[in-house]
Amino acid sequence: MNLHTIDTGYFKLDGGAMFGVVPKTLWNRHNPADEKNLCTWAMRCLLIEDGDKLILIDTGLGDKQDEKFFGFYDLHGNATLIQSIKNAGFKPEDITDVLLTHLHFDHVGGAVKYNTDRSVLLPTFSNATYWSNESHWEWATNPNPREKASFLKENILPLQESGQLKFIEKGISPFENIEFIHVDGHTEQMMLPVISYKNQKIIYVADLIPSSFHLPLPWVMSYDVRPLLTMQEKENVLKKAVEEKCILLFEHDPTYEAAIVEQTEKGVKILERGNLVNFI
Repeated sequence: MNLHTIDTGYFKLDGGAMFGVVPKTLWNRHNPADEKNLCTWAMRCLLIEDGDKLILIDTGLGDKQDEKFFGFYDLHGNATLIQSIKNAGFKPEDITDVLLTHLHFDHVGGAVKYNTDRSVLLPTFSNATYWSNESHWEWATNPNPREKASFLKENILPLQESGQLKFIEKGISPFENIEFIHVDGHTEQMMLPVISYKNQKIIYVADLIPSSFHLPLPWVMSYDVRPLLTMQEKENVLKKAVEEKCILLFEHDPTYEAAIVEQTEKGVKILERGNLVNFI
């Protein structure tokens, strides 16, 4: 097995939304906001070579939306999903599986693209099986008012129409070296892949713990539909990370890809953080 972090660029989101009830005087020390109160965040995916499988976890924002849409989020940076996959030594048609932690636009946007004349939406990875789960799919395709703006039909429905979409049943994994933690605080049935790599486990924590700054239990995003449940789920995942010495891989941390944590008298704290390659 080989692992490659896949950078897809950066975007900006409101600092208050990303840190919830935490006062700005606290969170601004970690990720300073600009004059519009926006903070920069990464969109970091993971590519897994495992035997004859080439598995991509999440796909970033993509590039098919219009200029007005991207203007809201100040998409920036030189990295793109496809170029980063090529930099890792692969082509889009090499991808065999795409694991979608959940279907918010900054996680699934790159899963679908326009054809050359922008008349038809198609899966970006023509030879891949796309994986979600039935409960989350139903939630995303019949969205509640709170999340409606995050579930864009053009990112989601073409996957089903293509015939390339399959669902993962809770407690059952189609992959030998990947299991899943299902969580409901951020959105219904978000899936956190847990990768067994050599003698280690890596938890791709998606939006449960979007950055290393979000480790304290009360540091929960305003985007979460069930924030109290997020706190409990975060506590459970951090306990697992401490007990099993798991590596946490952060999807949105603008600086640090991964971290190892430890239990202290004041709760779970970061022991070390840096690039994933430093820990594997």
